[in-house]
Amino acid sequence: MPAPSGFEHRVRGDEVVILHHGIRATTLHGAKAADFLARLETEDPQLLMARLTGDYRRGNERAARRHPRNQG
Repeated sequence: MPAPSGFEHRVRGDEVVILHHGIRATTLHGAKAADFLARLETEDPQLLMARLTGDYRRGNERAARRHPRNQG
Protein backbone atom coordinates (compact mmCIF):
# COMPACT_ATOMS: atom_id res chain seq x y z
CA MET A 1 0.00 0.00 0.00
CA PRO A 2 1.47 3.41 -0.89
CA ALA A 3 2.17 5.94 1.82
CA PRO A 4 -0.51 8.60 2.37
CA SER A 5 0.12 11.91 0.65
CA GLY A 6 -1.65 15.15 -0.15
CA PHE A 7 -2.43 16.15 3.43
CA GLU A 8 -1.69 19.49 5.02
CA HIS A 9 -2.84 21.25 8.15
CA ARG A 10 -3.51 24.82 9.17
CA VAL A 11 -3.75 26.18 12.69
CA ARG A 12 -6.50 28.75 13.31
CA GLY A 13 -6.66 29.88 16.91
CA ASP A 14 -7.43 26.80 19.02
CA GLU A 15 -8.45 24.62 16.09
CA VAL A 16 -6.55 22.67 13.45
CA VAL A 17 -7.98 22.25 9.95
CA ILE A 18 -6.74 19.20 8.03
CA LEU A 19 -6.91 19.43 4.24
CA HIS A 20 -6.59 16.65 1.69
CA HIS A 21 -5.57 17.92 -1.75
CA GLY A 22 -6.76 21.39 -0.73
CA ILE A 23 -10.23 20.29 0.44
CA ARG A 24 -11.14 20.38 4.13
CA ALA A 25 -11.25 16.82 5.46
CA THR A 26 -11.78 17.52 9.17
CA THR A 27 -11.39 20.13 11.89
CA LEU A 28 -9.93 19.36 15.31
CA HIS A 29 -10.85 21.46 18.35
CA GLY A 30 -9.50 21.88 21.87
CA ALA A 31 -7.70 18.89 23.38
CA LYS A 32 -7.77 16.88 20.14
CA ALA A 33 -6.08 19.74 18.31
CA ALA A 34 -3.42 20.07 21.01
CA ASP A 35 -2.81 16.31 20.99
CA PHE A 36 -2.48 16.35 17.20
CA LEU A 37 0.10 19.15 17.27
CA ALA A 38 2.11 17.32 19.94
CA ARG A 39 2.04 14.04 17.98
CA LEU A 40 3.32 15.79 14.84
CA GLU A 41 6.73 16.00 16.50
CA THR A 42 7.14 12.23 16.86
CA GLU A 43 4.98 10.64 14.13
CA ASP A 44 4.79 10.76 10.36
CA PRO A 45 2.54 13.78 9.65
CA GLN A 46 0.97 12.30 6.50
CA LEU A 47 0.08 9.01 8.19
CA LEU A 48 -1.23 10.77 11.29
CA MET A 49 -3.51 13.03 9.23
CA ALA A 50 -4.70 10.06 7.16
CA ARG A 51 -5.64 8.19 10.33
CA LEU A 52 -7.48 11.14 11.81
CA THR A 53 -9.50 11.71 8.65
CA GLY A 54 -10.23 8.02 8.05
CA ASP A 55 -8.53 8.11 4.65
CA TYR A 56 -6.11 5.32 5.53
CA ARG A 57 -8.67 2.53 5.19
CA ARG A 58 -8.21 1.84 1.51
CA GLY A 59 -8.72 -1.70 0.34
CA ASN A 60 -11.64 -2.70 2.54
CA GLU A 61 -14.42 -1.43 0.30
CA ARG A 62 -15.29 -4.90 -0.99
CA ALA A 63 -15.60 -6.30 2.54
CA ALA A 64 -17.73 -3.34 3.61
CA ARG A 65 -20.09 -3.86 0.69
CA ARG A 66 -20.84 -7.39 1.96
CA HIS A 67 -21.46 -6.30 5.56
CA PRO A 68 -25.09 -6.90 6.69
CA ARG A 69 -25.48 -3.26 7.71
CA ASN A 70 -24.84 -2.20 4.11
CA GLN A 71 -27.29 -4.58 2.52
CA GLY A 72 -30.22 -2.60 1.14
